[in-house]
Amino acid sequence: MTPVLETDEHKALRAAVAALGNRYGRAYLTKVVAAGAHPDELWSEAAKLGYLGVNLPEEYGGGGGGIAELSIVLEELGAAGCPLLMMVVSPAICGTVIARFGTEDQKQNWLPGLADGTRTMAFGITEPDAGSNSHRITTTARRAGDGTDWILTGRKVFISGVDIADATLIVGRTEDARTGKLKPCLFIVPREAPGFERRKIDMELHGAEKQFELTLDDVRLPADALVGDEDAGLLQLFAGLNPERIMTAAFAIGMGRYALSRAVAYARERTVWKDPIGAHQAIAHPLAQAHIDLELARLMMQKAALLYDSGDDAGAGEAANMAKYAAAEACVKAVDQSVHTLGGNGLTGEFGLASLITASRVARIAPVSREMILNYVSHQTLGLPKSY
Repeated sequence: MTPVLETDEHKALRAAVAALGNRYGRAYLTKVVAAGAHPDELWSEAAKLGYLGVNLPEEYGGGGGGIAELSIVLEELGAAGCPLLMMVVSPAICGTVIARFGTEDQKQNWLPGLADGTRTMAFGITEPDAGSNSHRITTTARRAGDGTDWILTGRKVFISGVDIADATLIVGRTEDARTGKLKPCLFIVPREAPGFERRKIDMELHGAEKQFELTLDDVRLPADALVGDEDAGLLQLFAGLNPERIMTAAFAIGMGRYALSRAVAYARERTVWKDPIGAHQAIAHPLAQAHIDLELARLMMQKAALLYDSGDDAGAGEAANMAKYAAAEACVKAVDQSVHTLGGNGLTGEFGLASLITASRVARIAPVSREMILNYVSHQTLGLPKSY
């Protein structure tokens, strides 16, 4: 029997999302970024068609699918040149965590809006002095004097989309975790909460979603701002981080496919002397290699999504890290080769590839660096001594 990598429903979803993406395309996103705006029209239409909440439970307005379906949506929008970065954060991380661990009130309050696009949520974990070492997170949560409310204090950095998000899911630590044992807790912090301040970071990376540094100065939150169990934070945290890695892989694969498609079209048409440049192996072979690498990365992403959606969190963790690594490397190589194929034209605004040189590197750096993934695989998978 021939194995099925994707169901007919998945193939139909790919085709439908690709059609939507191609109606907007790279020119739309470039215009939005240049205007300092957000891709509200595309976001709203994707939501209306059920794509944004495809991974969320049906009883809360979602599509009842999983990360496999959501990654298809993001990949195909990326392949059309108009990926939606907040999909990685709002439905994939925050929606997943609330759906799995939130109270019934939290699910009723947030999931329908996350599914239909009327509400968005950012995610805050990275700190200036912690970086990849989550054990050094210093944002603390303590009980208020009355023992019910929470008081949050700390800083976060490189947090996407806080200006447009209705709230941010903040990773903090209960104060007794300072003994050395990691005990993260997750809190929903409304955008306008007193003491919750944001500062936009000046980035060379130009995207619709801006990056922010956050300050939490004794932010007081009600008891129901805590998501899940105070003593089960690590499990809940990785329930969001594995989908983040899978979705980052989808983002990178989509970007690489877009760049490659532009280069292939150019190589077919651009003629030097008497033949299209794509007839020369010096041009054709690197593009073929880029295509192979992207396809291999997608296979690992599909494996990771399958493991996660089937409830194998441990297996999904390994596969999600590998998928993110492979997709990032494939994306950077595809973008670089595509720009090189076009020569000087690859640096012009007309072809829209030069901006991807910076954007493609994001997947190598965030949400976890490729070096930390190699640390993880060498230590956790291969059993080599830990170096950090």
